[in-house]
Amino acid sequence: MSSQELADGNSTDAGDAASGSDTSSAPETPCPVVDSLEQIGSRWRLVVLHELLNGESRFNELKRETDANARTLSRVLDDLQETGFVDRRLEEDSPVATYYSLTAKGESLAPVFEEIDEWAHEWLTECNA
Repeated sequence: MSSQELADGNSTDAGDAASGSDTSSAPETPCPVVDSLEQIGSRWRLVVLHELLNGESRFNELKRETDANARTLSRVLDDLQETGFVDRRLEEDSPVATYYSLTAKGESLAPVFEEIDEWAHEWLTECNA
């Protein structure tokens, strides 16, 4: 069940609980913030998304800039591509190169990162030093 379905209400849930049916599994969260963080919330996903805000990058450039190991970076890029945040472009000239860039969905996160940056500068002493 999506968070939208939960927000709209589902009258059958109350009837099921009253009739004694199994309610041991917790419902999905009704909160869009939590749903969003499930897609972008891992440390490495955020680091890669933030780095790609600077523009298209090759795999090795991302690896160097993020300090992620190759396996982690590959997995994160695959996840971000699958969820529609990142595009992958293969250039088959010699040498073969793979480029990654943000999709419109990924670029739409720019204001979110700006807000987080502003918050960090206000509230985190490491950023104010």
